[in-house]
Amino acid sequence: MLELGQKTGAAAQGDLIIDGTEAGFLKDVVEASQSVPVIVDFWAPWCGPCKTLGPMLEDAVRAAGGAVKMVKINVDEAQQIAAQLRIQSIPTVYAFYQGQPIDGFQGAVQGSEIKAFVERVAAQGGGAAGADDGLAEAIEAAETMLSEGAAVDAAQTFAAILGEDPKNAAAYGGLVRSHIALGDLEQAEAILNGADAEISHTPELEAAAAQLELARQAAGAGPVADLRAQVEASPEDHQARFDLATALHASGDLQGAVDELLELFRRDRDWNEGAAKTQLFKIFDALKPQDPVALAGRRKLSSMIFA
Repeated sequence: MLELGQKTGAAAQGDLIIDGTEAGFLKDVVEASQSVPVIVDFWAPWCGPCKTLGPMLEDAVRAAGGAVKMVKINVDEAQQIAAQLRIQSIPTVYAFYQGQPIDGFQGAVQGSEIKAFVERVAAQGGGAAGADDGLAEAIEAAETMLSEGAAVDAAQTFAAILGEDPKNAAAYGGLVRSHIALGDLEQAEAILNGADAEISHTPELEAAAAQLELARQAAGAGPVADLRAQVEASPEDHQARFDLATALHASGDLQGAVDELLELFRRDRDWNEGAAKTQLFKIFDALKPQDPVALAGRRKLSSMIFA
C-alpha cells in the first residue's frame, strides 16, 4: 500500500490534492493536466452537498495512487473561473487532461459513481489499474478473440476466468460483451444483472451496460440512406438527426454517429432533455477509455459546453 509522500509514476501522494486559486488555475490545472488528469472540485463553504461529496472524491483520488490529481476551487473566491466555465450550481466536478476538459458531473452522487468516475478519468491518462497479473494474459487473449469475431471462444475464456476470480470486473464485462456480440441480449442482461454489488459500478460493467443499451437501440434503427436524406432535406429535424446517429452506430460507423450527435448538440443542446449529450456519453462509456473516437468526442463536446 502506498504511504503519504511515497512516489508513484505520476506524483507524490502529498501533492495529489491541493486547494486551488484563481491565479493558480493555469498552473495547477491546465499545465498540470498535460502529464496526469486533474479533477477539479468546485465547492463553497455554504454548500451542504459539497461537504459530503468532497471527502468521498478525495478518498477516491487517493485510492487511484497518483493516476489522477485533484484541485479544490472555492467558487466564492474564484468567481471569474466559475463564470468562464459556466458553473451554475455546486458541487460541480470537472476532469481535465492535456489542458482540455474531458469529463464531469454536477450535484451529489453515490460513492460508487464517484469511484467509477475517478477510475474512468485515470484510465484516460493511462493510469488505470490493470488486471491481476495471474489472469491478465487470459483476459487479453479473450479480448483478442472477441475483437476477431470468435465470440463463443471469448465467452468461454471469460467464464473460465470468472471461475478463478468471480469478482474480476474485466472478465465479467467481457462475458457480457461476448453475449452482446452473439446477439443474445437477454443473456447479456441476465449476466449483467447478476454481477456482485462490489463490481456492479466498475468502469468495465458500466461500459458493458452502455453497449447493451446501444445494442437494443440498434435493433430499431432505420435505413441510413433514408435518414441521411431526411436530415439533408430538413437540417432542423432533430429527431431525424438523432435517428441517423443511432443508425450509423448500428452500422458500425462510430465516428459518423458521434459527429451527428455533436452537430445536434451544437444546434440545440437542450432538445429532448439533452438527449444528444446523454447519447454521446453512452457511446463514450461503451468504448475503451483510450479509444480515439471517445477521446476526441469528449474533448469536442467539452469545448462546446465551455464555449
